Amino acid sequence: MWWFQQGLSFLPVVLVVWSAASFVFSYITAVILHHVDPLVPYISDMGTTPPERCLFGIMLNISAFLGMATMYVRYKQVEALNPERSRILRLNKIGLTLGLMSCFGLCIIANFQKCILYYIHVVGACLTFGVGAIYMLVQTILSYLMQPELHSKDIFWIRLTVSLWCWSSIVSMFVSSVVLYSGLYGTNLVQKLHWDPQEKGYTAHIISTVSEWSLAFSFLSFFLTYVRDFQKISLRAAVSLHGQTLHNRPLSFVTEEQALLVAGSI
Repeated sequence: MWWFQQGLSFLPVVLVVWSAASFVFSYITAVILHHVDPLVPYISDMGTTPPERCLFGIMLNISAFLGMATMYVRYKQVEALNPERSRILRLNKIGLTLGLMSCFGLCIIANFQKCILYYIHVVGACLTFGVGAIYMLVQTILSYLMQPELHSKDIFWIRLTVSLWCWSSIVSMFVSSVVLYSGLYGTNLVQKLHWDPQEKGYTAHIISTVSEWSLAFSFLSFFLTYVRDFQKISLRAAVSLHGQTLHNRPLSFVTEEQALLVAGSI
């Protein structure tokens, strides 16, 4: 049996590969059509102009669904492993709530473009990256509380490292964006898709875009840490029937009524 056939380990892998593909395909399309600059554009800029906007939107919506599924499996796994530990169960519920909020934010990013509905797009970005970063922190704390009994210390340190990478990217992106959009380098920069290296503010722009890409890939890296854990879990849907037919009335009554109708038609 291959490693990705064990349990649900394929789920975070599909999430990471699909999400990375959504960035790469949108980037290639936008660059070929000269809609953005080749050197590190904003991720959101690749979802601004058709046709890459359509590709970007539908792929990110699917990523949001995969993210919700991955977070739910993680929630059920932690719950099953710690049935008596109220502190962990409480944190686990908080983590699931934060994760679902982050996925909802990703849907907002996918469907509300930066150049059209900027403030709604920013709300989506705050939910995706801001709330998502808190989700990563909660999961790191859960990993700390569950080691070394339920898993090794190594996975805790890996998740802590990725979480710190995420938070440092957020700080870098926030500071550079505040400087860039402070008004010192012109107005209406939100609509600007092409930059000249000689322009004022270009350095702040590059720092901001690099930080955004770094932030996105820190999220993908964090989900990869679930692969080994998900090899040890499977979920099933239990079917519970409330009757042997789908009729609203008892079967015998329906049968008698049909017999009368047939006799009448003859």
